[in-house]
Amino acid sequence: MSTSERVIAWVGGIFFMEHMQAHGLRPIRIPLTKPEALTFEDITERCGCVPDAVVYTDRSLPPPLLGVERFPCLTAFYCIDSHIHSWYPVYAGAFDLCAVSLRDHVERFARELSPRRAIWLPPYADDYYQPRQADKDFDLLFVGTVNPETTPQRCDFLNRLGALCPGLTVRQGDFRELMPRAKVVLNIAERGDLNFRVFESLGCGSCLLTPGLAHGQGELFHDGEHFASYTGDDEADCAAKVRELLADANRREALAQAGLAQVNASHRPWQRAEAFAKLLRQGFDDDQPGQRLAAPHQGRKAALRLMWLHWAENCGDAALAARHLHEAKNLGARG
Repeated sequence: MSTSERVIAWVGGIFFMEHMQAHGLRPIRIPLTKPEALTFEDITERCGCVPDAVVYTDRSLPPPLLGVERFPCLTAFYCIDSHIHSWYPVYAGAFDLCAVSLRDHVERFARELSPRRAIWLPPYADDYYQPRQADKDFDLLFVGTVNPETTPQRCDFLNRLGALCPGLTVRQGDFRELMPRAKVVLNIAERGDLNFRVFESLGCGSCLLTPGLAHGQGELFHDGEHFASYTGDDEADCAAKVRELLADANRREALAQAGLAQVNASHRPWQRAEAFAKLLRQGFDDDQPGQRLAAPHQGRKAALRLMWLHWAENCGDAALAARHLHEAKNLGARG
C-alpha cells in the first residue's frame, strides 16, 4: 500500500467500490446480508486494521452503524432509498458526508449536514449492462418483481396495461439477458423515483419507455431523444406510446442508440466513483471528523436517540433490539 493510499471500510453494497482504487482509496468490503449493529470496534476487527474512512452504502436495512457520530474517522453515507425511508435524513446527519441518488431529496439531507457535505449522485448502469445480439421476441417487456402484497401499485398498473397491450410480457430474471430481447422495455416507478432501471435499460441498448419522472431525469436525459415517456399510472397513455413505438422500428433504434451513448458518456460506475472520491477528499481536507468530534450536536443526539428507540421497538429481532436500546440509553446519558 502506498503512503498516500487511504483505507475505506466499505459497509453494505458493492456499487462502484471496485473503481475507488483508481483514486488512491483502498476499499475493504463489509457486506450486509441482514440487519446488523456494528460499532467502530466491530468494523476495525472486520477490516483487520483501523480504516481512514467508513462508508455505508445503502442496503435498505435498519441503521447498521452504532455511534457513527462518534467514529474517529471520516464517515459517509451513500443513500439510495430515501423515497422509502423517512428516517434517512436524521441518520445521515450523524455522518460527515452524504451522497443522495434522488436529486429532489438532497435539500432535506443538506439541512441535516450542510450544502457542501450533501451532494447529488444519480443512479448509473454497471459495466455489465451492455448491448448484445438477440432476437426481439418481446414486444413490450417489464422485468422485475410483481407481487400484490409487496408491489401492489405495480401489480395493478400492469394488470390494467395488459388489458390494453396483449403483447406485454412480465418476467423476472437477469436484466442483461432479457432486456436486449425486447422491442420496448417498460419502466415503472411506484414512488416517482428516478430508479436504476432507467440507466440499466439504456445501458443494455434497449428502447426504453418510462414515466415522466422528477429527481433530475430531465437534466440527465431528454425525452424523445434518449427514451420515450408516458404519464405515470396512466395505462391508456402508456398503451398509446407503446403502439407508436412498435409501429416505428427506426425510431426505436434511434432512441436506443442515443440512450446508450448518453449512458456510456456520463452514467457508468467509474464516473460515480470519481465524484464520490472527490467528496471524500474534500472531507479529509476539511478535517470533517475533527470538526464533528470537537463540537457534538446536542439536537442531533436527541433525534438519533428517538430513531434508535423506534428501531428497538420495530426491528423484530430481540438481540438487535437490545443493541438499539442500549445505544438510545447511551445517547440519553451523554445528552
